[in-house]
Amino acid sequence: MTERTLSRRSPLQVAVAEQGQRLMSALLHPVRLVPLAFLAVIAVGAGLLMLPISRAGETGDIVTTAFFTAVSSVCVTGLITVDTATFWTPFGHAVILGLIQVGGFGIMSLATLLALFVRKTIGLRGQLVAQSETHTLNFGDVKSVLFKVLKIMAVFEASTALVLTARFWIAYDDNLGTALWHGIFHAISAFNNAGFALYSDNLIGFAEDPWIIVPICAAIVAGGLGFPVIIQLFRTGLKFKNWTIHLRLTLYGSLLLLAVGAVLFAAFEWNRAETLGPLSFGGKLLGSLAGSVFPRTAGFNSIDYGAATPETLMITNILMFIGGGSAGTAGGIKITTFLVLGFAIWNEVRGREQVTIAHRSISSSTQRQALTVALLGVGAVILGTLLLLMVTDYSLEKVLFETISAFGTVGLSTGITYHLPPTAEWVLMALMFTGRIGSVTVASAIALASRPRLFNLPEERPIIG
Repeated sequence: MTERTLSRRSPLQVAVAEQGQRLMSALLHPVRLVPLAFLAVIAVGAGLLMLPISRAGETGDIVTTAFFTAVSSVCVTGLITVDTATFWTPFGHAVILGLIQVGGFGIMSLATLLALFVRKTIGLRGQLVAQSETHTLNFGDVKSVLFKVLKIMAVFEASTALVLTARFWIAYDDNLGTALWHGIFHAISAFNNAGFALYSDNLIGFAEDPWIIVPICAAIVAGGLGFPVIIQLFRTGLKFKNWTIHLRLTLYGSLLLLAVGAVLFAAFEWNRAETLGPLSFGGKLLGSLAGSVFPRTAGFNSIDYGAATPETLMITNILMFIGGGSAGTAGGIKITTFLVLGFAIWNEVRGREQVTIAHRSISSSTQRQALTVALLGVGAVILGTLLLLMVTDYSLEKVLFETISAFGTVGLSTGITYHLPPTAEWVLMALMFTGRIGSVTVASAIALASRPRLFNLPEERPIIG
């Protein structure tokens, strides 16, 4: 636009144009653009699922059902209000799988880029200006990281699909086409921690089959570790001295939670006729492993959680709320958030002013970010639980389990999801979206919008405890 054209514009036109530019800049802010993009994908997915070609069954409210399934797919959760295997047609299954892949790769690319830049752990050459209005990245770096994410995803999904396809074909009399489709679907669902299955009983029918359970568990763990961890492991190998704090916290914390979860799950369910009791010794071990892995935001189930003990449900609630690694396919508040807060409490109890992990100090800003993410998660779960209690007649135990499962993008249920009223379904949709997008958005917004304070206010200490 020439200077002569600009001079002819009235002050009102100039003000409107400047306001439009500011609005567009605000919308294109990465912290706002990604949630909007995922809302658009959810809308498109729901529209496709509403088509008659997508469904074999009928429901009274196809709009709510389609949106719920789309949100659960894009947010890689796995909660369902209809039987995935029988309600949706092969076309509907393909739409769900596409939404899972888009949701997994899109969220992972965002989380990876922001996490790697903020922590500067993988050599991004570009500089992202940490301001609230504008952000710039070197596009060569973006392309490099996204290609690494794509390669890692392809390798894990393809290898898992190969094992599952062979098992379905050889052991379950599926023809090659069906076995291949089921192998691909469950491999993508597992690596993206989505929990969708093409069987009405999810994975209960394979509870004693290690060729199904173990590859799915491995894919879940790999996707849940997060790409910064996988990339660093490829670079450093077993050179422990070169491991970053993020890598140590994620890997050691995940191993600890998996071990503790499996032991406690076995202790509470080993001899119960409704869950692990009828299985063989090997089946009980597999069930205990799955009972520890699946709550780390995967959503598959090899037992009926509606028949589980209150102790098992409580342990599962804790695992679901913590979730997996940052910048991966897992949900929850993330293992690093949980451990940073744990170390902060431990150092405070010991009277140490500085929080240290593995001979490294943790900045106060990181501790505040962890506290913010955790407390916002607690607030979302409390609000969601209260709303569900208001619109349903289910017990607090079942409602809390459902709420944490939705917020942690897990997908496990005690069986009440099928019977919830539409209002409750929309509450769960909001929780799934918040749990998947919100934690990344909040953490990124805090990290990218932080500015140094040029002065200090007078200090005062309120009474604590």
